[in-house]
Order: sequence, then C-alpha cells, then structure tokens
Amino acid sequence: MFNPVHTHSAHPGSGPPAHEEAIPSDVKSAPALVMNAYGMSDTGLVRARNEDQFVIATLTGTLWVHQSTIPQARVQCGQTVGHLLIVADGMGGHAGGEQASALAVGAVEEFALSALGWLFRLPEAPNTVSEDSGAYALPSDDGGLLEELKNALRRADATVTAQAAANPEVHGMGTTLTLAYSVGTQLYVAHAGDTRCYLFRDETLHQLTRDHTLVRELVDAGVIQPEEMGRNQYRHVVTNVVGGGKEGLQAEVHRLDLAPGDVLVLTSDGLHDMIEDAEISRILAHEPHPKLACETLIRAALDAGGRDNVTAVVARYDPPGPRPA
Repeated sequence: MFNPVHTHSAHPGSGPPAHEEAIPSDVKSAPALVMNAYGMSDTGLVRARNEDQFVIATLTGTLWVHQSTIPQARVQCGQTVGHLLIVADGMGGHAGGEQASALAVGAVEEFALSALGWLFRLPEAPNTVSEDSGAYALPSDDGGLLEELKNALRRADATVTAQAAANPEVHGMGTTLTLAYSVGTQLYVAHAGDTRCYLFRDETLHQLTRDHTLVRELVDAGVIQPEEMGRNQYRHVVTNVVGGGKEGLQAEVHRLDLAPGDVLVLTSDGLHDMIEDAEISRILAHEPHPKLACETLIRAALDAGGRDNVTAVVARYDPPGPRPA
C-alpha cells in the first residue's frame, strides 16, 4: 500500500506540493530505529563567509538532582526521546546572514529542549511499549507535535526579528530553516525557505519540502515550465523565511513513517542548486554510510562550481543491530 506524505502546508497560494510521487507509508509499529548521521558545511569557492548552519542532536530524558536524602548521581539520563536535524541558510549584509542562521538554530534548539520531550507519554502510560524493547512512546496527538514544530519556527522568527530591529546594521536579516525530528519510527519535518529535506527510500529520492521561492510560484501558476526554473532570474528570490523583515512566517510541516534503511538528507541551496536530484540519488545509492555520502555530496557541489555555501546532513535509519557493511 502506498500513501502520500501526511502534509500540512500553510504557505499562501502554494498549490500542490512540488513533488507528488507517492511515498511508501505502510510501516507497522516497530522498535525504535537507530539513527546514524553526519553533517558537513563548506564556504564554497566564491563566497568569503559561510552563512550556513547545521545541527545534529539527540534529545534525552534527563533528571538533574539538586538535593536528595538518597545518595545518587547528580544527572540521570533516561532513554533517548528523539533526534533533531537542522539546516539553515542565512541572508543579510554585514554578517547578518551568519548571525540570523545562528540565532534561528539556537532558538529552535532551546524550544526543542523545553517543549518537544514533554509531548511524549511517560513510560507507565497505556499502550506504551516497554523500555527494554527499544520502542518509544509516541504522542497521542500528532497535530499537537506538528503545531509545536510550527511554534519552534515562530520562536526563531521572533528571535531573529527582534535582533534585527535592535541592530540597524543587520536590518532585514533572515534565514531559511529546515528541521527534521524523528522519534521511534515517526518523522516530523518543519520548514521555511529553500533549504530542503529529502527522503531516499528504495533507490528513489523524494523531496519532502517545498521550495518557498518566487520561481516555484511561477511554475505553479503556469507562467513558466519546470525545466526553466534553473535559469530563471527569480530562482533565488525566497518568499518565506525566518526573520527577513516581513511578518507572517508560514511554517510548512509534514509527518510520515520511517522504514528501516531510509536515508534522510537536509541540504542548503548551495548543494541542490549545483547538482541535480539524479546525482544526489546516485551518490546515496553508492554510499550507504552517512559520512561518506555527505563528503561525496559536498565534493560534487564544489566540483560543479561551489558558487554558494554548501551544507548537507545525511542520516540513515536502521533497526537495532550491526550496521550495514
């Protein structure tokens, strides 16, 4: 059985998703998948400054003990709650882009630490698989988690906007931001801008996120053809960003089921503008290990010209046990 990605898009006038191919989602309840991830960022061959940021993080249940009548460790860490991947591409003069992307990523990290973990049931909750099985207790309401991911981007937007307002030198600074949060076999994606999140499954590459660009809107309106996007003068005009001096950030969110062997790829436009999706797919098929795949993707973008900062995060999800050879 094949079903499309579960998608909630609030981008005004966005029309249908840029990629509508069906993605297998018949994944049954299963023990938690093991994530192996690697990220790289390169200034490229033209730019003087790298305004991209990326994060690979693990959220855990942690108990800090300040005082107790019982002798115990000060910090007790429980099982992993989830994994967070972020790529952001800043924009703005006088180091504004670098500052915007760093501020946005920091705001999302803080929000994730304070909010995301508490959306999951405690181990004693009904219908929760035991900790020994390696499975996670999923939230009873996916909509609640998707809304919290939107709130994370809103928090980032408010943080960047406030800093830009307080510092005239970086007025109007902004950043794209794409994040993926995985827990158990569930994947949640939140996105604004033209950074991307791809899913590589069964030798097929799926773009999960939509490019929030003027040229994408022109294609959707029938003004130009898809094959004209790469040479159109408006291809780098981003219409929905974190900060940027405009109100009304529209956070695009998705949820889907992960399957063993899935590979997730987050990229800045300095990568996917330099190499075609077919080349990304070929590299992922040839390099099963995230580190090697990531290094090969970055090198391919640089070999193609490296006209912008280049960033990639590659994450592979496998069942517990030996990693693939």
